[in-house]
Amino acid sequence: MHFVIMGCGRVGSMLALSLEQQGHSVAIIDRDETAFRRLGTAFGGQRIKGIGFDRDTLIEAGIDQAYAFAAVSSGDNSNILAARVARETFDVAHVVARIYDPGRAEIYQRLGIPTVATVRWTSDQVLRRLVPLGSVPVHTDPSGQVTLAEIPPHVSWVGTRLQQIEARTGARVAYVTRLGTASLPAPDTVFQEGDLLHLLVPHARLDEIEAHLAAPKTAD
Repeated sequence: MHFVIMGCGRVGSMLALSLEQQGHSVAIIDRDETAFRRLGTAFGGQRIKGIGFDRDTLIEAGIDQAYAFAAVSSGDNSNILAARVARETFDVAHVVARIYDPGRAEIYQRLGIPTVATVRWTSDQVLRRLVPLGSVPVHTDPSGQVTLAEIPPHVSWVGTRLQQIEARTGARVAYVTRLGTASLPAPDTVFQEGDLLHLLVPHARLDEIEAHLAAPKTAD
């Protein structure tokens, strides 16, 4: 798959190198050509000097063929603008934007663009929003019977009550992380785009429950 990254700072360079190591093609954009030094000489992807929200620059980076786009420069406004251009002009389905001001996260979320505040930002978090990586076990009890895992549902589950997800899977939603903040689910809590679900599951059924949530939701 092809990925386009705006910003060749610490996170952007780590992300580019990680994606290339996984066998993907990568184009990375930065207005400062010296930033590409972070990639080292072994990086085989495209290094493009330019502004990440400029359409011609994005086209040069192969945005029209991109599976995903990550805006991880040092500017909130530039990141969200570039993410909107990628989503709205080039119809890139998987887009994520880095922000420094957590208070603006809800505004960006309403635009349909997942964001992560810089205090919680790592290249691993970017990868989890760009590439389906499956469940991530967080804790398993000493007996090995119950696991707390972060499990990403298919996008078709958006709008589903968490109680319904529990009923369909036999798992229990321990907590939900939304806009960078974790909270306990209420009876009427609905799964929203960008939510991270942490579920308590029987360890023996982890793969089964992950597969069920990864598939498109079927009719009731």
